[in-house]
Amino acid sequence: MAKKSNYWTSLHGLATLTLIAAALYFIFVEHGSHVLPYLPFLIILLCPLMHIFMHKGHGGHNHGAGKSSEAEEAYRRGLEEGRKHSNRNS
Repeated sequence: MAKKSNYWTSLHGLATLTLIAAALYFIFVEHGSHVLPYLPFLIILLCPLMHIFMHKGHGGHNHGAGKSSEAEEAYRRGLEEGRKHSNRNS
């Protein structure tokens, strides 16, 4: 079975990162006085974009009604242990 390479470590990914870095450098060096006052607003505007693009990989919010994943089971076990621990301390 062939090993799947990561995009960001491929030649195209490294070229993309280089271009992004160069663009950010020139934006902040040459146009820093225009961009920096709006930086907090730009960071806030990134939140919806991150939410949209970071949720594309898990296939929606209906993961199968009857099935529970390992992460959900671990979460439930952690909740139960936390409740037991807090009951012992109170």
